[in-house]
Parts: sequence; structure tokens; C-alpha cells
Amino acid sequence: MEHKNLIATMYLKNGMAVKSPLELESVGDFKTLAKLYNDSGIDKLYIFDLSDNDNEHDLNLHTIKELCRIVEIPVYGGGNINRLEDIKKILYAGCKGAILNSAKHEALQLAEEGGQRFGREKMLLSIENVDILFKHKEEVTKYIHKLVVMNENIVDTMGNVTSLPYSVIINDFNLERWADILKKDSVTGIGGNYISNPETDVMKLKMLLAMQGVETEKFESSVEWSEFKLNEQGMIPVVVQDYQTSEVLMLAYMNEEAFNTTLATGKMTYYSRSRQELWTKGETSGHYQYVKSLTIDCDKDTILAKVSQVGVACHTGNPTCFFTELVKKEYTGKNPLKVFENVYNVIADRKVHPKEGSYTNYLFDKGIDKILKKVGEEATEIVIAAKNPEPEEIKYEISDFLYHMMVLMVEKGITWEEVMEELSQR
Repeated sequence: MEHKNLIATMYLKNGMAVKSPLELESVGDFKTLAKLYNDSGIDKLYIFDLSDNDNEHDLNLHTIKELCRIVEIPVYGGGNINRLEDIKKILYAGCKGAILNSAKHEALQLAEEGGQRFGREKMLLSIENVDILFKHKEEVTKYIHKLVVMNENIVDTMGNVTSLPYSVIINDFNLERWADILKKDSVTGIGGNYISNPETDVMKLKMLLAMQGVETEKFESSVEWSEFKLNEQGMIPVVVQDYQTSEVLMLAYMNEEAFNTTLATGKMTYYSRSRQELWTKGETSGHYQYVKSLTIDCDKDTILAKVSQVGVACHTGNPTCFFTELVKKEYTGKNPLKVFENVYNVIADRKVHPKEGSYTNYLFDKGIDKILKKVGEEATEIVIAAKNPEPEEIKYEISDFLYHMMVLMVEKGITWEEVMEELSQR
């Protein structure tokens, strides 16, 4: 059975997330919302730009770009798309598709142009009524990949007027009605205010829909609990790791109930040996651990959990429970990202805490033009060194270039994390 999507909607006004097109009060920090949507079980995010001038449009596009960097779920952008250039900006910001507005007379022409330039699969069309499907059925079918139905009242007639797949935006929640809609063959998903509400337990909603016969994306283990090799207490140890940095956060234990609860809720749940009870990490502190993956080792006696950690993992306030160093032998770390981060941090510290005689501080003191001059010179040195058959020279010049590039990054306030996020979107 095809999985149906649960879709969050976000409306942007002046670069901020607001409640709806008619209610422009802020609904909180858009980055926090996006991170929650990304981790809580929501499958897709629709973003609508409510700008009414070019400056605000550019501001909202910047916000959309930031949002696409934060989340891993597919993002689709709509609102204020009037030209092919607007479609390009939406897609270049990181959106998987552009949602055109059928109320605008140029929508189908834009869909044709956008499809020819970027592919029909990136063209979506939002509709409030079925008029366009009657009047321009051939063009809609030819140029549009998917519809976004913004009016629940037309859902029951959609099957009579089009064979295109569509998602439905509904603000009020009624489980039976939602299930009826999602069971329709052409419906791919449902979204609206209820799903977008941070208080909504999305994984619980998926379980309720499953009881109504609607399949959604949920966690299902490929190995049965009965196949795990448990300790004397009937539990299995779980090593918990940050899914982005690979830092080991903590060690805990699961019994069968904790394991099944983790799968059902998408939040790491353990069994407390001291309190003799189940506990979901973050229930009291808010420092939830959202599941990204669970992997069993070769002996099936240990689980590795990769999680998105909210806040800190340790009850002491430390990011990880492993912070007390017992012994250490000096070594040179060669993890590329760690090396970049360490050098970057030293450069950033020099900017805040200048050190006499520091070449880095000399560059900062001379200003942006000097930094740019050095970046250009070092790039040229790489080109020259590349003509030399000996590899040592080019390694040296690349290292010089990367150092000066990091000085530029610090000067402009750009972090490695932002660069990695941008690269991951390519």
C-alpha cells in the first residue's frame, strides 16, 4: 500500500513565520519550527510567501533558503510566483518544487515555461475550485505534475475532473474525514494548521490513521525483538550518537516495551534500571532525542541509535555524558571536518581575542580588501603548483588557500556548518 504524507504548512511575512494569510501574527522562530517539523515525523513542508513587494519577496526567499538548509524533508515553495525567474529562485533556494497559484492567469504559461526549463515534476498547482480543471484540463494535465487542493469542499468531486495526484490542505482535524480523504487513490497527502501545530503528536496521529486503514511512513524494525541477544535483565544496551556530528552522547538500556515505544513515537525511550520504569528522554527537560536510525550490531546484542538531540544529552548540562577524561595520549586528529572546525575556531578566537604578533590578527586589522587579495593570490598559487608534477607543492598551496578562505569566512560570519548544509543541497 502506498504511504500517504503528512504535510506541514508555513506562511512567511517579512521573513517571519506567521499563522495564516489572514492572521499575520508570528508563530515563533521559523528555524525552531523547521527543526521540529524535520524531526517529529512530518513528511513534507509547504512554504507560502505572502510578500506584496520585491524587497519582501527577496527577504522571504532568503528565509526559504535558510529553511531548506535546516530540514531534510522535501520542501515545496509557493506564493508570489509571477515570472520564470521566481520559479528559478524558489528551486535554487532548495525547494523540490514550485507551487503555482491557479488564480493567476499566467499560471499555466509559467508551468509550461518552468517545466521546459526545470522539468514537469517540479511544477505544482494550487487550486481553490475546479474551474481551471474544466476550462484547461489538457494544459493542466500536460504541464502540471501535482495539484495542491486548498479547499476541502472540492475533494469529493476531484476524481470526476482529473486523474492528477493531489494533496489536500485542511485546517480542522477530524480523524474519520481525514482517513476517508487519504484513502482516495489520487490523494498523496494531507496538511494544514493541525499538522503544523508544534503541539500535535505527529507519530501518534500516524498510529491513529493506521487504525483507520491509512498507511504512512513510520518506523518498522527489520529485525524482530525475539532475535536480539538480551542481558540477564531482558534488556539491550543502546549507544546513542548525534546523527550529524557522530559524537557519542550516552549509553542507556531498552526492554521490549521501550523498543516498541521508540518505534511508535519516534522519540528515544529507555528503561531505567534504577527507577524500574520506562522513560522517554526529554519528557521532563524537553531535551528529546528524535530517531534518525537504529542499527543492530553483528552479534545482535547492542543497538546504535543515531538521533537528533534537542538541547543537551547529559543531565549535568554537558552536551554528552562522556566528558570526564580518564587517560589520554596526544594524537593528531585527521578527521577532515574536525580539522577544519578546529582551525576555524582558532581563527574566530583570534578575531575576538587578538594576540600580539598573530598573522591572523594582521589580516583582520588590514580588513576585507587585504583578506580578499590573499585569497586571490593563494588561489593563483594553486594553479601554478598544479603544473608541477610533484604533489607536495600543491598540498602546501591548498592548505594556504584553505586557511585564508577560513579567515574570510570568519570575517563574513560564515560557518563550516552553513557551507556543509549548502553543499548537501547540491
